[in-house]
Amino acid sequence: MIRHFSFAALPLVLLACSADNATGQNRAEAAGKPFKTEVIADFDAPWAMTFLPDGRLLVTEKAGELVLFDPRNKDKSWDGKVQVGIDGGPRVDSAGQGALMDVVLHPQFKDNGIVYLSWSEQGAGGKGVALGMGQLVERQVQCVRAPCPPQAMLNGFKTIFRAAPYVDGNGHYSGRIAFSPDGKYLFFTNGERQKFDPAQDPKATLGKVLRLNPDGTAAAGNPLAGKGFHPAVWSYGHRNLLGLAFDKDGRLWEQEMGPQGGDEVNLIKPGANYGYPKASNGSHYDGRDIPDHQPHDGFEAPKVWWNPSISPAGLVYYSGDLFPQWKGSLFLGALSGQALVRVKLDGENAAKADQWDMGARIREVEQGPEGALWLLEDGGRGSQGRLLKLTPAK
Repeated sequence: MIRHFSFAALPLVLLACSADNATGQNRAEAAGKPFKTEVIADFDAPWAMTFLPDGRLLVTEKAGELVLFDPRNKDKSWDGKVQVGIDGGPRVDSAGQGALMDVVLHPQFKDNGIVYLSWSEQGAGGKGVALGMGQLVERQVQCVRAPCPPQAMLNGFKTIFRAAPYVDGNGHYSGRIAFSPDGKYLFFTNGERQKFDPAQDPKATLGKVLRLNPDGTAAAGNPLAGKGFHPAVWSYGHRNLLGLAFDKDGRLWEQEMGPQGGDEVNLIKPGANYGYPKASNGSHYDGRDIPDHQPHDGFEAPKVWWNPSISPAGLVYYSGDLFPQWKGSLFLGALSGQALVRVKLDGENAAKADQWDMGARIREVEQGPEGALWLLEDGGRGSQGRLLKLTPAK
Protein backbone atom coordinates (compact mmCIF):
# COMPACT_ATOMS: atom_id res chain seq x y z
CA MET A 1 0.00 0.00 0.00
CA ILE A 2 1.30 3.43 -0.93
CA ARG A 3 1.16 5.88 1.97
CA HIS A 4 1.49 9.62 2.11
CA PHE A 5 3.13 11.41 5.02
CA SER A 6 3.04 15.11 5.81
CA PHE A 7 5.49 17.18 7.83
CA ALA A 8 2.90 17.40 10.58
CA ALA A 9 2.82 13.64 11.03
CA LEU A 10 3.43 12.12 14.44
CA PRO A 11 7.09 11.58 15.28
CA LEU A 12 6.72 7.83 15.49
CA VAL A 13 5.80 6.27 12.18
CA LEU A 14 5.14 2.58 11.83
CA LEU A 15 5.68 1.12 8.41
CA ALA A 16 4.43 -2.18 7.08
CA CYS A 17 6.48 -3.98 4.47
CA SER A 18 4.18 -5.23 1.76
CA ALA A 19 4.30 -6.09 -1.90
CA ASP A 20 2.57 -3.65 -4.21
CA ASN A 21 2.01 -4.77 -7.75
CA ALA A 22 1.02 -1.29 -8.85
CA THR A 23 4.51 0.05 -8.17
CA GLY A 24 6.60 -3.09 -8.39
CA GLN A 25 8.41 -4.98 -11.06
CA ASN A 26 5.69 -5.18 -13.69
CA ARG A 27 7.44 -5.29 -17.05
CA ALA A 28 5.93 -5.14 -20.48
CA GLU A 29 7.66 -5.06 -23.81
CA ALA A 30 5.38 -4.47 -26.77
CA ALA A 31 6.38 -6.10 -30.02
CA GLY A 32 8.53 -3.81 -32.12
CA LYS A 33 9.41 -1.30 -29.42
CA PRO A 34 13.14 -0.67 -28.86
CA PHE A 35 12.63 -0.33 -25.11
CA LYS A 36 11.13 -2.26 -22.23
CA THR A 37 8.70 -0.57 -19.87
CA GLU A 38 8.77 -0.99 -16.10
CA VAL A 39 5.93 0.29 -13.93
CA ILE A 40 7.54 2.01 -10.94
CA ALA A 41 4.70 3.79 -9.11
CA ASP A 42 1.16 5.12 -9.34
CA PHE A 43 0.30 8.76 -8.64
CA ASP A 44 -2.87 10.84 -8.39
CA ALA A 45 -3.06 12.66 -11.76
CA PRO A 46 0.62 13.67 -11.93
CA TRP A 47 1.71 16.67 -14.00
CA ALA A 48 5.53 16.98 -13.88
CA MET A 49 8.65 15.54 -12.25
CA THR A 50 12.31 16.27 -11.68
CA PHE A 51 15.17 14.20 -10.27
CA LEU A 52 17.07 15.21 -7.15
CA PRO A 53 20.88 14.79 -7.23
CA ASP A 54 20.61 11.60 -5.15
CA GLY A 55 18.23 9.91 -7.62
CA ARG A 56 14.94 10.57 -5.82
CA LEU A 57 12.05 12.27 -7.59
CA LEU A 58 9.86 15.28 -6.95
CA VAL A 59 6.43 14.83 -8.58
CA THR A 60 3.60 17.35 -8.86
CA GLU A 61 -0.03 16.24 -8.81
CA LYS A 62 -2.96 18.07 -10.35
CA ALA A 63 -4.86 18.61 -7.09
CA GLY A 64 -1.91 20.50 -5.60
CA GLU A 65 0.35 18.02 -3.82
CA LEU A 66 4.10 17.90 -4.24
CA VAL A 67 5.42 14.40 -3.62
CA LEU A 68 8.89 13.10 -2.77
CA PHE A 69 9.44 9.58 -4.07
CA ASP A 70 12.43 7.24 -4.06
CA PRO A 71 12.40 4.86 -7.05
CA ARG A 72 15.74 3.21 -6.24
CA ASN A 73 14.23 0.80 -3.65
CA LYS A 74 17.15 -1.64 -3.70
CA ASP A 75 18.35 -1.10 -0.14
CA LYS A 76 15.24 0.27 1.58
CA SER A 77 13.18 -1.88 3.91
CA TRP A 78 10.17 0.15 2.85
CA ASP A 79 11.03 -0.84 -0.74
CA GLY A 80 10.73 2.68 -2.16
CA LYS A 81 6.96 2.54 -2.21
CA VAL A 82 6.25 5.45 0.11
CA GLN A 83 5.27 8.77 -1.42
CA VAL A 84 6.06 11.59 0.99
CA GLY A 85 3.73 14.58 0.73
CA ILE A 86 5.69 17.85 1.00
CA ASP A 87 4.10 20.64 3.02
CA GLY A 88 4.50 24.37 2.58
CA GLY A 89 3.60 24.74 -1.09
CA PRO A 90 1.07 27.07 -2.73
CA ARG A 91 -2.72 26.93 -2.74
CA VAL A 92 -3.78 25.57 -6.13
CA ASP A 93 -6.97 26.11 -8.14
CA SER A 94 -7.14 22.81 -9.99
CA ALA A 95 -10.42 23.31 -11.89
CA GLY A 96 -10.31 22.44 -15.57
CA GLN A 97 -6.72 22.46 -16.79
CA GLY A 98 -5.51 23.98 -13.53
CA ALA A 99 -2.89 22.11 -11.49
CA LEU A 100 0.26 22.22 -9.47
CA MET A 101 2.31 22.27 -12.63
CA ASP A 102 6.04 22.27 -13.20
CA VAL A 103 8.79 21.51 -10.68
CA VAL A 104 12.43 22.46 -11.35
CA LEU A 105 15.55 22.65 -9.18
CA HIS A 106 17.66 25.77 -8.80
CA PRO A 107 20.97 25.32 -10.70
CA GLN A 108 22.76 25.42 -7.31
CA PHE A 109 20.29 23.09 -5.60
CA LYS A 110 23.08 21.04 -3.99
CA ASP A 111 24.13 24.16 -2.08
CA ASN A 112 20.84 25.99 -1.48
CA GLY A 113 18.07 23.35 -1.72
CA ILE A 114 15.81 25.73 -3.70
CA VAL A 115 12.87 24.26 -5.64
CA TYR A 116 10.72 26.18 -8.15
CA LEU A 117 7.03 25.43 -8.72
CA SER A 118 4.37 26.77 -11.06
CA TRP A 119 0.63 26.53 -10.43
CA SER A 120 -2.80 27.93 -11.29
CA GLU A 121 -4.52 30.13 -8.76
CA GLN A 122 -7.45 32.45 -8.14
CA GLY A 123 -6.58 36.13 -7.85
CA ALA A 124 -7.58 39.68 -8.70
CA GLY A 125 -9.46 39.68 -12.01
CA GLY A 126 -9.84 35.90 -12.28
CA LYS A 127 -7.27 33.13 -12.53
CA GLY A 128 -3.71 32.81 -13.76
CA VAL A 129 -0.42 30.97 -13.56
CA ALA A 130 2.12 31.80 -10.86
CA LEU A 131 5.75 30.96 -10.14
CA GLY A 132 7.27 30.42 -6.69
CA MET A 133 10.32 29.14 -4.88
CA GLY A 134 11.15 27.57 -1.51
CA GLN A 135 13.83 25.50 0.19
CA LEU A 136 13.34 21.74 0.43
CA VAL A 137 13.95 20.70 4.04
CA GLU A 138 13.85 17.11 5.32
CA ARG A 139 14.07 15.46 8.70
CA GLN A 140 14.22 11.83 9.66
CA VAL A 141 11.66 10.33 12.02
CA GLN A 142 11.88 7.37 14.38
CA CYS A 143 10.63 4.11 12.96
CA VAL A 144 10.23 0.64 14.39
CA ARG A 145 11.96 -0.67 11.30
CA ALA A 146 14.77 1.49 9.94
CA PRO A 147 15.32 3.03 7.50
CA CYS A 148 12.05 4.83 6.91
CA PRO A 149 11.07 7.78 4.70
CA PRO A 150 11.79 11.34 5.83
CA GLN A 151 9.31 14.11 6.40
CA ALA A 152 9.70 17.08 4.11
CA MET A 153 8.51 20.65 3.57
CA LEU A 154 9.22 23.72 1.46
CA ASN A 155 10.64 26.26 3.85
CA GLY A 156 9.99 29.94 3.18
CA PHE A 157 8.00 29.29 0.01
CA LYS A 158 7.03 32.53 -1.74
CA THR A 159 5.42 33.65 -4.98
CA ILE A 160 7.92 35.46 -7.19
CA PHE A 161 5.96 36.03 -10.43
CA ARG A 162 2.34 36.13 -11.59
CA ALA A 163 1.05 36.21 -15.15
CA ALA A 164 -0.59 39.42 -16.31
CA PRO A 165 -3.47 39.80 -16.51
CA TYR A 166 -5.54 37.27 -14.57
CA VAL A 167 -8.70 36.39 -16.52
CA ASP A 168 -11.73 34.12 -16.22
CA GLY A 169 -11.64 30.50 -17.41
CA ASN A 170 -9.77 27.30 -16.55
CA GLY A 171 -7.60 26.61 -19.57
CA HIS A 172 -4.18 27.14 -21.18
CA TYR A 173 -2.12 28.09 -18.16
CA SER A 174 1.09 26.48 -19.55
CA GLY A 175 3.54 27.11 -16.67
CA ARG A 176 6.70 25.36 -17.91
CA ILE A 177 10.07 26.31 -16.38
CA ALA A 178 13.63 25.94 -17.72
CA PHE A 179 16.93 27.45 -16.59
CA SER A 180 19.45 28.62 -19.16
CA PRO A 181 22.54 26.39 -19.35
CA ASP A 182 24.65 29.01 -17.53
CA GLY A 183 22.07 29.14 -14.71
CA LYS A 184 21.66 32.92 -14.96
CA TYR A 185 18.12 33.06 -16.32
CA LEU A 186 14.81 31.32 -15.73
CA PHE A 187 12.50 30.88 -18.73
CA PHE A 188 8.80 30.61 -17.95
CA THR A 189 5.81 29.97 -20.25
CA ASN A 190 2.44 31.71 -19.94
CA GLY A 191 -0.43 30.33 -22.04
CA GLU A 192 -2.91 32.65 -23.74
CA ARG A 193 -5.68 31.30 -21.48
CA GLN A 194 -8.02 30.50 -24.40
CA LYS A 195 -8.40 34.24 -25.02
CA PHE A 196 -6.54 34.34 -28.38
CA ASP A 197 -5.62 38.05 -28.65
CA PRO A 198 -3.42 38.34 -25.52
CA ALA A 199 -0.78 36.30 -27.36
CA GLN A 200 -0.19 39.40 -29.54
CA ASP A 201 -0.78 42.00 -26.78
CA PRO A 202 2.58 43.59 -25.88
CA LYS A 203 1.46 44.51 -22.37
CA ALA A 204 0.28 41.01 -21.42
CA THR A 205 2.50 38.07 -20.47
CA LEU A 206 -0.13 35.64 -21.81
CA GLY A 207 0.86 33.64 -24.88
CA LYS A 208 4.54 34.35 -24.25
CA VAL A 209 7.89 32.85 -23.31
CA LEU A 210 9.38 34.98 -20.52
CA ARG A 211 12.98 35.45 -19.43
CA LEU A 212 13.35 36.15 -15.71
CA ASN A 213 16.10 36.39 -13.14
CA PRO A 214 16.12 33.52 -10.62
CA ASP A 215 14.28 35.80 -8.15
CA GLY A 216 11.37 36.24 -10.57
CA THR A 217 12.12 39.77 -11.74
CA ALA A 218 12.32 40.58 -15.45
CA ALA A 219 15.83 40.02 -16.80
CA ALA A 220 17.67 43.03 -18.13
CA GLY A 221 18.16 43.19 -21.88
CA ASN A 222 15.03 41.32 -22.95
CA PRO A 223 14.61 42.00 -26.68
CA LEU A 224 11.17 43.64 -26.71
CA ALA A 225 11.29 45.77 -23.56
CA GLY A 226 12.27 48.86 -25.57
CA LYS A 227 9.32 48.35 -27.93
CA GLY A 228 6.61 48.73 -25.31
CA PHE A 229 6.30 45.08 -24.34
CA HIS A 230 6.10 43.76 -20.80
CA PRO A 231 9.75 43.75 -19.72
CA ALA A 232 9.83 39.97 -19.15
CA VAL A 233 8.78 38.95 -22.70
CA TRP A 234 11.31 36.93 -24.70
CA SER A 235 9.01 35.69 -27.52
CA TYR A 236 5.29 35.94 -28.27
CA GLY A 237 2.43 34.68 -30.42
CA HIS A 238 2.13 31.35 -28.59
CA ARG A 239 -0.94 29.33 -27.56
CA ASN A 240 -0.59 26.65 -24.84
CA LEU A 241 3.12 26.07 -24.18
CA LEU A 242 3.58 22.73 -22.41
CA GLY A 243 7.25 21.92 -22.96
CA LEU A 244 10.52 23.84 -22.72
CA ALA A 245 14.08 22.50 -23.03
CA PHE A 246 17.61 23.61 -23.96
CA ASP A 247 19.81 21.53 -26.25
CA LYS A 248 23.56 20.99 -25.77
CA ASP A 249 24.39 24.10 -27.80
CA GLY A 250 22.12 26.37 -25.75
CA ARG A 251 19.22 26.57 -28.20
CA LEU A 252 15.80 26.81 -26.55
CA TRP A 253 13.11 24.47 -27.87
CA GLU A 254 9.41 24.68 -27.03
CA GLN A 255 6.31 22.67 -27.86
CA GLU A 256 2.73 23.84 -27.68
CA MET A 257 -0.77 22.63 -28.33
CA GLY A 258 -2.26 24.15 -31.44
CA PRO A 259 -6.00 24.68 -31.94
CA GLN A 260 -7.76 22.03 -34.04
CA GLY A 261 -4.57 20.65 -35.51
CA GLY A 262 -1.32 22.58 -35.69
CA ASP A 263 0.51 21.25 -32.60
CA GLU A 264 4.04 22.65 -32.80
CA VAL A 265 7.69 22.26 -31.89
CA ASN A 266 9.43 25.64 -32.10
CA LEU A 267 12.98 26.89 -31.89
CA ILE A 268 12.60 29.93 -29.64
CA LYS A 269 14.40 33.03 -30.87
CA PRO A 270 14.60 36.27 -28.88
CA GLY A 271 11.97 38.79 -29.91
CA ALA A 272 10.30 36.51 -32.46
CA ASN A 273 6.54 36.41 -33.09
CA TYR A 274 5.22 32.85 -33.55
CA GLY A 275 1.96 34.04 -35.03
CA TYR A 276 -0.91 32.81 -32.89
CA PRO A 277 -3.81 33.55 -33.38
CA LYS A 278 -2.97 35.28 -36.68
CA ALA A 279 -1.16 32.25 -38.07
CA SER A 280 -1.35 28.54 -37.28
CA ASN A 281 -1.28 25.28 -39.21
CA GLY A 282 -4.52 24.38 -37.44
CA SER A 283 -8.03 25.84 -37.39
CA HIS A 284 -10.37 27.18 -34.73
CA TYR A 285 -12.58 24.57 -33.05
CA ASP A 286 -15.70 26.25 -34.48
CA GLY A 287 -14.39 25.63 -38.00
CA ARG A 288 -13.08 29.13 -38.73
CA ASP A 289 -9.86 29.09 -40.69
CA ILE A 290 -6.57 30.42 -39.36
CA PRO A 291 -4.06 31.32 -42.09
CA ASP A 292 -1.25 28.77 -42.30
CA HIS A 293 2.34 29.81 -41.73
CA GLN A 294 3.79 31.10 -44.98
CA PRO A 295 7.29 32.23 -45.95
CA HIS A 296 7.87 35.94 -45.34
CA ASP A 297 4.60 36.44 -43.44
CA GLY A 298 6.46 38.04 -40.54
CA PHE A 299 5.91 35.09 -38.19
CA GLU A 300 8.34 32.43 -37.03
CA ALA A 301 7.10 29.08 -38.37
CA PRO A 302 7.25 25.84 -36.36
CA LYS A 303 10.08 23.41 -37.06
CA VAL A 304 7.68 20.45 -36.70
CA TRP A 305 3.89 20.36 -36.62
CA TRP A 306 1.07 17.80 -36.40
CA ASN A 307 -2.34 17.73 -38.01
CA PRO A 308 -4.37 15.96 -36.70
CA SER A 309 -3.34 16.89 -33.20
CA ILE A 310 -1.40 14.69 -30.80
CA SER A 311 -1.80 17.09 -27.82
CA PRO A 312 1.89 17.34 -26.83
CA ALA A 313 2.88 17.47 -23.16
CA GLY A 314 6.32 17.65 -21.59
CA LEU A 315 9.63 18.03 -23.40
CA VAL A 316 13.16 16.79 -22.72
CA TYR A 317 16.42 17.02 -24.65
CA TYR A 318 18.08 13.62 -24.47
CA SER A 319 21.80 13.67 -23.62
CA GLY A 320 22.20 10.22 -22.04
CA ASP A 321 24.29 7.22 -23.02
CA LEU A 322 21.75 4.46 -22.34
CA PHE A 323 20.10 5.09 -25.74
CA PRO A 324 23.12 6.30 -27.78
CA GLN A 325 21.15 6.18 -31.03
CA TRP A 326 18.83 8.89 -29.68
CA LYS A 327 21.41 11.23 -28.22
CA GLY A 328 20.64 14.80 -29.24
CA SER A 329 16.90 14.16 -29.80
CA LEU A 330 13.84 15.78 -28.25
CA PHE A 331 11.25 13.56 -26.55
CA LEU A 332 7.70 14.62 -25.76
CA GLY A 333 4.55 12.95 -24.56
CA ALA A 334 1.25 12.92 -26.42
CA LEU A 335 -2.03 13.15 -24.49
CA SER A 336 -4.72 12.56 -27.11
CA GLY A 337 -2.11 10.72 -29.20
CA GLN A 338 -1.33 8.38 -26.25
CA ALA A 339 2.26 8.13 -27.39
CA LEU A 340 5.91 8.86 -26.79
CA VAL A 341 7.28 10.99 -29.62
CA ARG A 342 10.89 11.52 -30.72
CA VAL A 343 11.96 14.56 -32.74
CA LYS A 344 15.36 14.48 -34.42
CA LEU A 345 17.46 17.67 -34.25
CA ASP A 346 20.05 18.87 -36.73
CA GLY A 347 21.34 22.26 -35.64
CA GLU A 348 18.39 24.65 -35.97
CA ASN A 349 16.36 22.10 -37.93
CA ALA A 350 14.04 19.41 -36.57
CA ALA A 351 12.09 16.51 -38.05
CA LYS A 352 9.65 13.86 -36.88
CA ALA A 353 11.45 10.62 -36.10
CA ASP A 354 9.49 8.05 -34.03
CA GLN A 355 6.08 7.78 -32.41
CA TRP A 356 5.43 4.81 -30.11
CA ASP A 357 1.94 3.91 -28.95
CA MET A 358 1.94 3.80 -25.13
CA GLY A 359 -1.75 2.99 -24.67
CA ALA A 360 -2.20 5.91 -22.26
CA ARG A 361 -2.08 9.70 -22.19
CA ILE A 362 1.55 10.70 -21.57
CA ARG A 363 1.80 13.90 -19.53
CA GLU A 364 5.55 14.18 -18.87
CA VAL A 365 8.91 12.89 -20.11
CA GLU A 366 12.18 13.14 -18.16
CA GLN A 367 15.70 11.77 -18.47
CA GLY A 368 16.91 9.83 -15.46
CA PRO A 369 20.39 10.07 -13.92
CA GLU A 370 21.52 6.86 -15.62
CA GLY A 371 20.03 7.80 -19.02
CA ALA A 372 16.72 5.94 -18.83
CA LEU A 373 13.59 7.70 -20.07
CA TRP A 374 10.91 8.23 -17.43
CA LEU A 375 7.27 8.92 -18.28
CA LEU A 376 4.24 10.05 -16.29
CA GLU A 377 0.78 9.03 -17.43
CA ASP A 378 -1.88 11.70 -17.18
CA GLY A 379 -4.11 10.02 -14.60
CA GLY A 380 -7.41 10.59 -16.40
CA ARG A 381 -9.42 9.55 -19.46
CA GLY A 382 -8.35 5.95 -19.10
CA SER A 383 -4.76 6.62 -18.01
CA GLN A 384 -3.74 5.50 -14.52
CA GLY A 385 -1.17 8.15 -13.55
CA ARG A 386 1.66 5.62 -13.45
CA LEU A 387 5.38 6.36 -13.40
CA LEU A 388 7.11 4.35 -16.14
CA LYS A 389 10.81 3.68 -16.69
CA LEU A 390 12.05 2.89 -20.20
CA THR A 391 15.31 1.03 -20.74
CA PRO A 392 16.78 -0.65 -23.85
CA ALA A 393 14.94 -3.78 -24.97
CA LYS A 394 18.21 -5.70 -25.28
